[in-house]
Amino acid sequence: MASQIPLVDYLVLEGDQAHLDAHECTACGARFFDRRNACASCSGTEFRTVAIDTTGEVRAFTIVTFAAPGVPVPFVAAVIDCAGTSVRANLVNVEPQPDKLSLGMKVRLTTFPIGTDSEGTEAIGFGFEPIS
Repeated sequence: MASQIPLVDYLVLEGDQAHLDAHECTACGARFFDRRNACASCSGTEFRTVAIDTTGEVRAFTIVTFAAPGVPVPFVAAVIDCAGTSVRANLVNVEPQPDKLSLGMKVRLTTFPIGTDSEGTEAIGFGFEPIS
């Protein structure tokens, strides 16, 4: 099997099912995907790593029709509520048409290859896809 590397540090590819990890403030429970020196909610400085649910509901979305050169459009950018944790990600495996999307749509985390370097290492991205 070729070597794989996640596109972002908080995407965990180990084990049977990929998932996202967040840094949770031990004082107030706020969650962040990037590294923090202090909590933006309470200024706490202690964090623990927590796995985020791999399923959720679409809370907001937009169909992007204009993007930087080389970025294929249209695509769907969304905010997903994963058991109380907001995740910003693209919706994949769904047509970017208003009649195919809805608030409250049930979705699940999915991963996909986004490129391979000259040494054969595959970069893996993530998105959310509708649950049938």
